[in-house]
Amino acid sequence: MGRFVEEQDRRQDFLLPASLDDYVAEDNPVRVVEAFIDELDLVAVGFAGATPAHTGRPAYHPSTMLKIYLYGYLNRIQSSRRLEREAQRNIELMWLTGRLAPDFKTIANFRRDNGAAIRAVCSQFVVLCRQLSLFGQATVAIDGSKFKAVNNRDRNYTEHKVTKRIEQVEASIERYLATLDRADREASDVPQARVEQIREKIAGLRGQMRFLKEMAAQLEAVPDHQVSLTDPDARSMNSSGRGTGIVGYNLQAAVDAEHHLIVAHDVVNEGNDRAQLAPMGRQAQAAIAAPKITILADRGYMNGEQVLECEGTGILPCVPRTDTSGKAQRGLFTKADFVYDAGHDRYTCPAGEYLTKARTRSDHHGDIDHYRNLSACHGCALRARCTTEKVKRVKRWKHEAVIDAMQKRLDLLPNAMGIRRRTVEHVFGTLKFWMGSTHFLTKTLRNVRTEMSLCVLAYNMKRMIQIMGIQPLIAAIRT
Repeated sequence: MGRFVEEQDRRQDFLLPASLDDYVAEDNPVRVVEAFIDELDLVAVGFAGATPAHTGRPAYHPSTMLKIYLYGYLNRIQSSRRLEREAQRNIELMWLTGRLAPDFKTIANFRRDNGAAIRAVCSQFVVLCRQLSLFGQATVAIDGSKFKAVNNRDRNYTEHKVTKRIEQVEASIERYLATLDRADREASDVPQARVEQIREKIAGLRGQMRFLKEMAAQLEAVPDHQVSLTDPDARSMNSSGRGTGIVGYNLQAAVDAEHHLIVAHDVVNEGNDRAQLAPMGRQAQAAIAAPKITILADRGYMNGEQVLECEGTGILPCVPRTDTSGKAQRGLFTKADFVYDAGHDRYTCPAGEYLTKARTRSDHHGDIDHYRNLSACHGCALRARCTTEKVKRVKRWKHEAVIDAMQKRLDLLPNAMGIRRRTVEHVFGTLKFWMGSTHFLTKTLRNVRTEMSLCVLAYNMKRMIQIMGIQPLIAAIRT
């Protein structure tokens, strides 16, 4: 072999077997996994089987199974079958589990049966971060991102999809029937084998038609008018790009603006974020344990009722207003051009005139007030840019003051949306990169939430290792 480094003979027996601990360095992240799980009170957290039964075959301790899963998600190994193989050949995992190697079914059942306890472990790590004073700023950014479910797009049905598909099937049947009519008139036009093939296709299309009509009946009975066959809880998630919608779940995450740790998260199957501001704010506030917390969110969270729900709770949302009228693009005045004077309860228009509140609401029972000036609009020089009606009317929600207060907070934070973007967006990219193209491996909302908690726990642990280092983190865990 010359001067090359020579390998050892694999058939040579060692007189003194090497210790397994010699293969795991002191700065190996696997030691953090062991220290964290060994310090947990698994009975208090709620793991089934933490107290062994007196009869039956001995089971694996929950700490062993939890170590396998946490190691797997730290190293982008989420499949129970892959974890089974790694437990048999991976030296780090052998060291972590004491050379125990459960089969894939046992590993998968542990994740399925201990969802609440696994989510509680994820929360325990956030408590550790709080005890280390890593959430001093009390500012978090929240956002939602769509993650793919096991369910394929073709196995998800909505009213629009079913209607469109029925039209396509009817058109195909008519086309094939026309071909058969032509074949009956001119026997030489279409061969007999081709005729039999067309008849089989027509029979298949009629079977599809029966299935689609049954599916249409099911959709009418479902509250959200959507059915997924593979994963019943997965829903169609629309996105801004045409043809880029997926069937999956909406991950809600609240991320600390200072250290980019995920302080709270949830998985929902609603395609928008309009009802998530207050729930995520409460979760983040409880996780940080701060009397006041600033929430940065994008326009997708703008909902007056949600902002009102945060009022007086110590949750200070900062969400930009939305303008869907399109007036600004047409060179017209928007509501932002009309300045409200709370002291006199009136608006000042761009021409300097005052719009006062009508005595009664237009619907006589709603919560929207109308402000107008009955005399100044007729001869106004800016009328063409203001309104096409007789007089300009500005609508104001009776709780609009909370929106105005939020806008003032946002004005004092000119870089709020930039902070939000760089805080939370890369978290979603990292999680999706770790999870791969398939994203979720489990089905139903309950199991998907458990799977995401393992991903979040692994993400936070990696962030803590980067922030503190392995040995200081182990020391902090044990104290």
